[in-house]
Amino acid sequence: MSFLKIQRVSKSFSANVNVLEDFSLQISKGEVFSLIGESGSGKSTLLRIIAGKENRDSGEVILGEVRVQNPKEKLVPGYDEIQLVYQDYKLFPNSTVAENIARPLLEYDKDYRETRLNQLLKLLNLESMKDKLPRELSGGQQQKVAIGRALSLEPSIVLLDEPFSSLDTIQRRELIVELKEIFRELEMTVLFVTHDLDDALQMSDHLVIIQKGKIIQQGEAEGIFMKPKSMYAAKLFSHLNPVPSNKYHYIRPSDVELYKSKGLRAKVQESQYLIHYNQLTVKLSNGDIWKVEDKRRVFKSGDRVYLKWNPEKEIELKK
Repeated sequence: MSFLKIQRVSKSFSANVNVLEDFSLQISKGEVFSLIGESGSGKSTLLRIIAGKENRDSGEVILGEVRVQNPKEKLVPGYDEIQLVYQDYKLFPNSTVAENIARPLLEYDKDYRETRLNQLLKLLNLESMKDKLPRELSGGQQQKVAIGRALSLEPSIVLLDEPFSSLDTIQRRELIVELKEIFRELEMTVLFVTHDLDDALQMSDHLVIIQKGKIIQQGEAEGIFMKPKSMYAAKLFSHLNPVPSNKYHYIRPSDVELYKSKGLRAKVQESQYLIHYNQLTVKLSNGDIWKVEDKRRVFKSGDRVYLKWNPEKEIELKK
């Protein structure tokens, strides 16, 4: 049964530009969805609308049995049950970690406030840092404080708006793993917005791909990888090489096997060292430029290479 229902939501900021167009999505309680799209695709606007902090032009947002009102319909915009976490933390610089997390609880009973604070400090592994100021923390630790503050009111859903964009690779990877486990433990409903596919895949196996304010594909990551419905969805995962014998067929670099004889002949133009393989840029006899993966790291620039692949791995795209 759906817990969050977004029904045909549209939003425009000018007469000729629709940021969101007839957007619909349903999320069940306890699910974690990753919403991925390029900058300007409407992701952040959608989160503000869900949180009741941005007016929508049409459509409805329903959380449980409650209709989320537009800011113009509500004296104080927003809902305690819906917490939106931004990428820039928005922490109070002169308040400690504990004070930042507990700030939303100031009007609550002191015993409850202290109990809830201690629960969150332990959950987020911030107990040793509770008396520190934000400037004394790393970026990942600051983001954990921001998420702790969002969790303080025991929300029904957490919306994450590109929360890891300012973190380095190591901090981002470690924080995602930690938060994923926390959300699972709390059985929290989460909608995570990002432009980074790696972040999306680490956070959740269920992807929603948005482009120009519309969902172009959603489902399990493996299914989208194997059968993308558009060039944009396909290229999120990797470069695509056009198959010479069929203009609608493409093959991913990871599905191409490299040999020193027999196969589709090509010449190595460039070899780039990556973590798990050398990425080769090769030129086919017809002039096409392909990207392929040299997992054994044996080919150099200028070498002749022969390419083979299983035709069943080809992706058919007509748009």
